[in-house]
Amino acid sequence: MIEWRDEGALLKVRKHGETSVIIEVFTAEHGRAAGVVRGGTSRKITPILQPGAQLDVRWKARLENHLGAFTVEPIRSRAAVVMSDRTALAGLNAVTGLLAFVLPEREDHPTLYARSVQLLDLLGQTDVWPLAYLQWEMALLNDLGFGLDLSTCAVTGSTEDLTYVSPKSGRAVARTAAGEWADRMLPLPPVLRREGDADTGEIIAALSTTGYFLENHLAPSLGDRTLPVVRQRLIDQFNKLA
Repeated sequence: MIEWRDEGALLKVRKHGETSVIIEVFTAEHGRAAGVVRGGTSRKITPILQPGAQLDVRWKARLENHLGAFTVEPIRSRAAVVMSDRTALAGLNAVTGLLAFVLPEREDHPTLYARSVQLLDLLGQTDVWPLAYLQWEMALLNDLGFGLDLSTCAVTGSTEDLTYVSPKSGRAVARTAAGEWADRMLPLPPVLRREGDADTGEIIAALSTTGYFLENHLAPSLGDRTLPVVRQRLIDQFNKLA
């Protein structure tokens, strides 16, 4: 029998048989892990198994490659925050949906895990959440091997007047170096370089750039797949705040 215990954020729940569910949890030391929760549809356990919940989980299986079974204990729920805040709900769905989509199973990502839990704990703080979410997407791309290099111009090496991002390399490009390719470049708002005031409109522009790399670089690396629609729903919600 193989067994481990960890803490994690609940990403997804789906029914399994008459009384059980299969959950996916992003854990601190074991990455994205799936398992059966016996009696997961009961009145006692259902309120605990809400996406975004922080859980203490124990996983058991006869063999490492088996689905295994979870027993769960609640650490904290984030449901109360999202029930009364549409932006928080859209944010929760985007974060859990993207993590379930991009993370390989049972591969630890400790830095991304810490950033994800920190972001989820900010749910409901609408004044800081859009910027925190943008920075989280940057961290997601970086952790999975598709990080953007916005420190210097890819053409000249300059640090001045960086205006664009190359859609191929993910590197910054200065305005004067873009030339006839300018209309094919992606925007580089100052907020992507942690500069400027970072208003919601600028954050939305920056998310169009991170979204390009999520959709056209990261998602294809996972096979013939498209991004979960929950991300666009969050962008739509941000547009209402702009």
